[in-house]
Amino acid sequence: TMHSTHKRIRQGAARSIGAIYLDLSKMQRLSHLLLVFLLPCVTSFVATTNSNFGPSTSKLTSNLHAYKIDNGEPFQGFGNTGFLILAGGTGSRMKASMPKQFLELQSAPILHYSLHLFLEKLPAYCEASGLTSPPQVVLVLDPKYQPEYQPIVDKYEGRLAFANPGVERQGSVENGLNKLVELSDGACEYIAVHDSARPLVTIEEICNVVSDAHNVGAAVLGVPCKATIKESDDGVTVQRTIPRARLWEVHTPQVVKVEALLHGFDKVAKED
Repeated sequence: TMHSTHKRIRQGAARSIGAIYLDLSKMQRLSHLLLVFLLPCVTSFVATTNSNFGPSTSKLTSNLHAYKIDNGEPFQGFGNTGFLILAGGTGSRMKASMPKQFLELQSAPILHYSLHLFLEKLPAYCEASGLTSPPQVVLVLDPKYQPEYQPIVDKYEGRLAFANPGVERQGSVENGLNKLVELSDGACEYIAVHDSARPLVTIEEICNVVSDAHNVGAAVLGVPCKATIKESDDGVTVQRTIPRARLWEVHTPQVVKVEALLHGFDKVAKED
């Protein structure tokens, strides 16, 4: 038997094993639109670590320039990739007094770590490394919080803009995507979707997942699943233990071609 309640335990750093390629056509239950519309193409799955510190700039730069994308050219950066920060959630699952993206971590709201990363740290790294910076960041934020963050949008005028959240995550991604397309006027071929409640993603991981997306069309960060996973129809009787050797816990950013994601939303709208 199994209890209906459980504790979520965060494991230690995952081993870095490079890129693993998954054939999505072999996956049966796909609840996330980002995966559903891509069938049956191949998506890159990049292993991550929980480290707060990436490798030295010189080491990372040399690795990236050695990486070849599908047209045979070295990775050039983020000039064709826009970033979407999802911060429109209500935090209902966490049962906190406020949405989790506004909870403080070391005296700063969790959301601020993503804003600082994509608007300051990543552009500074790109400049120092001879890579192109992301042209646009879209922040999906509830309108009632937007006045509070308007000074930040004003500070990064032309690089940062609001989009309103949808009823669910899928709607928030669609709204953010449409805003990115509107602002970039077709300049962004790829979109990188990041959950603002994940403040510990590193520049190394971002570079790896974006360069892999440029190579195969879509990529996502993930870590090997360490938990024991049980399958149950009723929450009482265990049907089976799912082997975890092939299970991965998906993180963000999730990077995909803008055209493919637009096609996916259009397909969902027509079939709804």
